[in-house]
Amino acid sequence: MSAEWKRRREGGGRLAVRLILAVAKGAGRGFTRLFLVPITLYFLLRRPAERRDSRAYLGRVFGRPARLHEVARHIHTFASTILDRSFLLSEDFRRFDVTVHGVEQLQAQVDGGQGVLLFGSHLGSFEALRVLARRRPDYSIRVVLDKAHSAAVTQLLDELNPEVAATVIDAGQPGPAIMLQIQQALQGGAMVALLVDRAQPGGTVERVPFLGAPAGFPVAPWQIAAVLKVPVVLAFGLYRGGNRYDLVFEPFSDGIDLPRRERAAAIPALIRRYAARLEHHVRDAPWNWFNFYDFWKDDDAGSDQESTPVDSTRRDDAGVPAGPGGGDGPSRQG
Repeated sequence: MSAEWKRRREGGGRLAVRLILAVAKGAGRGFTRLFLVPITLYFLLRRPAERRDSRAYLGRVFGRPARLHEVARHIHTFASTILDRSFLLSEDFRRFDVTVHGVEQLQAQVDGGQGVLLFGSHLGSFEALRVLARRRPDYSIRVVLDKAHSAAVTQLLDELNPEVAATVIDAGQPGPAIMLQIQQALQGGAMVALLVDRAQPGGTVERVPFLGAPAGFPVAPWQIAAVLKVPVVLAFGLYRGGNRYDLVFEPFSDGIDLPRRERAAAIPALIRRYAARLEHHVRDAPWNWFNFYDFWKDDDAGSDQESTPVDSTRRDDAGVPAGPGGGDGPSRQG
């Protein structure tokens, strides 16, 4: 996969993020959304790389060259979800109309005391999962997140809800520690959420068809699932405009049970199946794709050798959605 998202500079600063969050807290969502227009214009004018990559991605989805106003809508949608993150992490859900789909099997598994791996992506808002936790406060949701990545924005968002911050499993730890925490959480009946569409440079990837061309997806999450043998559910928090979100759950596996000698052959098929479901939702909600870099570029795809789940977990980016260029907030867009 492309390492470009790691190299791109931030497009703003901590002060700008604090200002937006302060305005949102004091003036509310409706007034603060007025700031999204100049923010969108800024990134359209000042960030040509992300503008180019947005246009290229939209061209794949639409099958024709994307227009400038469509690129603007793409960036504006991302900025909208970042603003909404402040309210979702503060558990201020009264502002949103969230429709939940396919949650019955997930609830049955968790109600039975079974831990579940929730596999998400940089499509839409992963924070929409908090709606499920609010509706069922007895549920435990743990998110695997590299806290050192975009630490400034992560710190600001953690301040909104220290209780949520305390549930994060830090992916910056040594691999064995991460695996142990994930396993303990699952054994306690928790849902453990990871983003599985983006690997860090050097991480092992599998290139599979996605929107008409091969793209690299990280292998490590699937190795983890194969080791822990727990149910896997796909999760998508799709922004539909205004204050509307669709929270979609899709059962993927009741438990991936692969002998070690069979994993190298079986995991690529799982990734292809996942990529097909991701493509389905991308085409359904094209403005929600927030990988603002050349997702199909293959300049550092990683080794072809199989890595262990413990080692790969440390390298892979898994957690809350990152912004264009790899960041986590409106200051790191493109």
